[in-house]
Amino acid sequence: MPVEKNAGKLSLEQIGLPAETLMGLYTNLLKTRTLDERFRKLFRQGRFAGTYFSAVGQEATTVGPTYGTRDEDIIAPSHREIGAAVTKGIPLINIIAQVYARVNSPDKGKTHPCHYGWRDKGVITPSSTLAGQTVIGTGCAMGFKIQQKDNIVLAFFGEGSTSRGGWHEALNFAGIHKLPIVYICQNNLWAESVPATLQAGIEDFSDRAKAYGFPGITIDGNDIIGVHKTAAKAIARARAGEGPTLIECKTYRWYGHSEIDPADYRSQEEFEEWKEKDPVRRAEELLLDLGILTTYQREALVEQTNQEIDEAVAVCEKEQYAEPEEAYIDVYSEQFPVRRDEY
Repeated sequence: MPVEKNAGKLSLEQIGLPAETLMGLYTNLLKTRTLDERFRKLFRQGRFAGTYFSAVGQEATTVGPTYGTRDEDIIAPSHREIGAAVTKGIPLINIIAQVYARVNSPDKGKTHPCHYGWRDKGVITPSSTLAGQTVIGTGCAMGFKIQQKDNIVLAFFGEGSTSRGGWHEALNFAGIHKLPIVYICQNNLWAESVPATLQAGIEDFSDRAKAYGFPGITIDGNDIIGVHKTAAKAIARARAGEGPTLIECKTYRWYGHSEIDPADYRSQEEFEEWKEKDPVRRAEELLLDLGILTTYQREALVEQTNQEIDEAVAVCEKEQYAEPEEAYIDVYSEQFPVRRDEY
């Protein structure tokens, strides 16, 4: 990845964040990008089954809001939230085991690839139903309010999810009850192969918040600093009992909806334009200019992440797939009686 000096010559005072936070944000961006690209390579090598949903190009939309949240805070993700999983602290071996559908995965191999979740870090394992996690996250926020806790929920989704009825019901409920939840809309311009212009008759999806009585804001989703600061204000507002916020992050996924999607419905010009707005490179340029990051540090971070990935992949590829009976475990309140001779 070529690195150029940031032309803005911003100071730490102008940015308004300490060097430690900037380095933490960048480290999680780079770790997410490295893991994501490795997954794409592993899929093309036939090393795991199903498909893979890459988030390359829109990492700032998940890393920025999640960085600095507590273990007790809840993440309600969809299928492209690898950055939230990494930043919330789910071990890479857990993430890799989930994609590989092995028994050492937190979900015991039950769910679709990229449904990252781990109870210990408050990350809900998402469903395949669009906006389903938004409803569950809203329920978690209601639970926090009933328990009088100052924990918050971050709910992630694409702009296509805002066409679902459950999504509107969830936001309406949150607005009425002033729930401690921040809704993050990752508007990457395409709901699979459907352009955002055919999803809604509005330019900014954040305008939808007006109907439910809470603030909505549209920001540059590839600016990690702006995303983090905007989300931090919304999180503070939620913790203070002031209710939800809808943040629309304008961003772009570099690849298809999944690895089996050639994305031939988009123009090469559109792709190249957005690739120039790469959130990882933008953050890298800024930190180099500030003297917080060196090229050596960057290479060391990549090497460390690759080594961790290598070790986790080696473990996961030796693990077994779950037995069929596993499908019934952790689903019912009482153990479901199943015998192999019954099927």
